[in-house]
Amino acid sequence: MEPYSNSASAGPSAVLEAALADGRCVPIIDIDHPAFAVTLADAELEAQAESYERESGPLRELPPDIRAALAQSTLGAAVMASSGTYLKGLPTYVFKLGPEHLGGFDSPLDRRLAASFPALTMRIRLQDMVHQLAGGLRAPLRDGDTTRPLLLANIAGGAAADGWNTLMHLRRTEPGCLDARPITIAVFDGDAEGPAFGAAAVRALKEPGAVLEGLDLEFRHVVYDWSDAGALERALGGLAAREAICGLSSEGGLFEYGSDADIASNLRAFHSASSRGAVVVGSVTHDGERARRLANRSGAATIPRSLAAFSQLASLGGWTVESAIERPFSRHVRLVRA
Repeated sequence: MEPYSNSASAGPSAVLEAALADGRCVPIIDIDHPAFAVTLADAELEAQAESYERESGPLRELPPDIRAALAQSTLGAAVMASSGTYLKGLPTYVFKLGPEHLGGFDSPLDRRLAASFPALTMRIRLQDMVHQLAGGLRAPLRDGDTTRPLLLANIAGGAAADGWNTLMHLRRTEPGCLDARPITIAVFDGDAEGPAFGAAAVRALKEPGAVLEGLDLEFRHVVYDWSDAGALERALGGLAAREAICGLSSEGGLFEYGSDADIASNLRAFHSASSRGAVVVGSVTHDGERARRLANRSGAATIPRSLAAFSQLASLGGWTVESAIERPFSRHVRLVRA
């Protein structure tokens, strides 16, 4: 299949795919490709959020026939299984594909769920993560040694789509900045299914003619529980994080579901193990009434926090909030060393 062109002046081409262990093919998200890019004015996004809040009801009050139908859908079953906990990495990725590009997960109900407002917010969240991470890495990539390694670490990252999308975005917008560097995407996640797809996606993106062709790029999965921040620090040491340009991300993960203690300890571990110019990006659940009401309806185990409360947590780990993108249910932050 013809990949999306490396050239900013060339038109878009076909969407690449990667295969799961069961043989199903799944499209590879490229936020710069028209098939996946979301362009929505803030006013329109707010209007959709208000409409969704008016029309949505508690998951636990769904009629039995609706619940039975959801159980037959890949995304529906994943949503029901996530009540009181979190949505696993691979279903989270599939939600971001949009209704027209579900690949091996395509069914009428899955298309409806992928067209929902929560799915739209996941797609926007991925874009925001990429722009925040790329924005924090540009200066160190432009300056200094062009062969210095780049390490993208991802906590609870699933397929780590923000990592490889950041590389694609940087390769298009900062030509040459990645070409001579050893690059590692390291996914710290307790689940293997999402990272397995991420590894397959990276292999496809390195094929001849694809966006990441020619890069010295390695994808690693590190089994990790964020309650053991010491393991993160040790693993980063093994990845030579102090010698590399470093970016840490956690999209829909640590900063939304982790306790105050877990967030602070993981940030301290990354601060201790990483280089001076390292950056951190992640999504933080809003503490507003709308976000709280919807979390109660869905049974989500997210922990709402104000920007001030999260900033205080970040400071305990040695970081300060440099940038925050406000969205209806979450804010997407970039941290730098305090």
